[in-house]
Amino acid sequence: MTQRFLTLADVTEVLNISTPQAYALVRSGDLPAIQVGGRGIWRVEATELEAYIQRMYAQTRARIETDEDSTTEHPAAR
Repeated sequence: MTQRFLTLADVTEVLNISTPQAYALVRSGDLPAIQVGGRGIWRVEATELEAYIQRMYAQTRARIETDEDSTTEHPAAR
């Protein structure tokens, strides 16, 4: 059975980022998470991590397309 929730350590491993970067993603709301237990340990739902990854792919594609459009010389600009 696949785990529903991941620890921030799992997130850091999947995204190959540091622990402070993972905390920053959660605290900013970019990566939705919940706090569980008396000490408020963060957990990220696996589907939310996958959705975050897909959003980052989409943002990267959009940025690349925008960059290409701004560097391409249009015939009307000649």
